[in-house]
Amino acid sequence: MTIAIRAATTADTSLIFDLIRELADYEKLSDAVDATPAMIADALFDEKPRLFCDIAEWNGEAAGLAVWFLNFSTFRGRHGIYLEDLFVRPAYRGKGLGKALMEQLARRCVEEGYARFEWSVLDWNAPSIAFYESIGAQVLPDWKICRMSGEALASFGKGARA
Repeated sequence: MTIAIRAATTADTSLIFDLIRELADYEKLSDAVDATPAMIADALFDEKPRLFCDIAEWNGEAAGLAVWFLNFSTFRGRHGIYLEDLFVRPAYRGKGLGKALMEQLARRCVEEGYARFEWSVLDWNAPSIAFYESIGAQVLPDWKICRMSGEALASFGKGARA
């Protein structure tokens, strides 16, 4: 039984999109997905991509992914990695694939001299929180994610005030 982590290629576009949809189903957010495979491919495989994806394979079978991008800490004066999505298909959980994906990104941070490795987790997702804590991550209690999208974003971007 072998685990392999590799960078995604354009040939993986359908697979990546399928895994994103499976993640959305797991998070009970299927209705929030309005991306298309073409949009994902454009973001990942553009001439100067700003989004990256690693694929986890179990005995040559695609089993999960990590989608990430670089962020920047003004306090630290260096880039870091922000993990947008981590997903392992249910049939492959408990085999070390999630840990292998996380280790790959942590290794990249160390090798590139990045300041930190961050991500968010839904507060109801106890199995993921336990996993993250088991690998040494600190779940920050003092920070909340803020998001503006849809009509609020459009309105605010036009200068309208609520």
